[in-house]
Amino acid sequence: MWMNLLLIFVPIAIALEFLASDHHLLIFIASSLAILPLAGRMSHATEQLAERMGEAVGGLLNATFGNAAELIIALVALRAGLHQVVEASIVGSIVGNMLLVFGAAMLAGGIRYPEQSFNPRGARSQATMLILSAIALILPASFEAVEGTTAVLYRLSAWISIALLVVYALYLVFSLVTHPALFRGAYEAKAVAPEGVEDQPSSSVARAIAILAAATVGTAWMSEIMVGALGPMMRDYALSDIFVGAFVVAILGNAAEHASAITAALRNRMDLSFSIAVGSSVQVALFVAPVLVLTSHFLGPAPMDLAFRPALVLMVVLSVLVTAQMASDGHADWFKGTQLLIVYLALALTFFFLPR
Repeated sequence: MWMNLLLIFVPIAIALEFLASDHHLLIFIASSLAILPLAGRMSHATEQLAERMGEAVGGLLNATFGNAAELIIALVALRAGLHQVVEASIVGSIVGNMLLVFGAAMLAGGIRYPEQSFNPRGARSQATMLILSAIALILPASFEAVEGTTAVLYRLSAWISIALLVVYALYLVFSLVTHPALFRGAYEAKAVAPEGVEDQPSSSVARAIAILAAATVGTAWMSEIMVGALGPMMRDYALSDIFVGAFVVAILGNAAEHASAITAALRNRMDLSFSIAVGSSVQVALFVAPVLVLTSHFLGPAPMDLAFRPALVLMVVLSVLVTAQMASDGHADWFKGTQLLIVYLALALTFFFLPR
């Protein structure tokens, strides 16, 4: 796979960290490129394990570790006290999966096939979960605007995070146990083994666990290097934390989903493509974000709350509305994909020119 060639940037990033520590942009670029193949290997190893654990356990594995790269990067940034970057990366992952990943998948699939279809009931269920996540962001932001009491806001955010995790657990029961037909493909393996490759369960499981462990350690190390260069780079080039977090850092963790969703669309498996893209947004909103809020009470210089800045909340609300409208009829074509990509581009340009 071409992405494996990017593993060369792992030693390059380490060398730059020790030999050229004042070249923040180069360090950031090298460590970011190193994260891409490591995140891909984490995703592939998780899928290999999921294939051999049965439908329910495999689905739970994919649902839990599907966004491990985003979680690791965010935890490292959280420990460094970069709360605003973490908030932006959470929103960027949610928005990026809905607009960029799903839009690119519809465009790629639409070029090959005149029209593709997916289960509209499953799509509406996931869209409803995203609307719920948008509400969970709107309420703390509104509370902060009215009350502005930090201690109470932290408690409110913690309780909402717990509620979101409960909803996510119920969503897994609904999608994996009671109504799996609506989400056929949501937790399928995202990679198809090459023809002629025999399945070797015992050795493959051990190998997948070893790769997952090594890739996790590598991702954490590269994230440390990247986050260390992030603050100085933003100061040097006067970049806003919203742009860097939402449109640079967030894309790093989404690379594996992006490739998998496009591949599925090109194979006319639009149910799987939709589930990879929008399902990943649901995971970030209902699992990753609450875990980060709760973890911040024990990790980092200060707790993080769910009172995201109005611009970030607006991004989520607009993206959820657009995606829900696009997915409501269960049909996909290249023009719908182009529309989603245009919305994403407009958001990226807006926050690029936003003063720091």
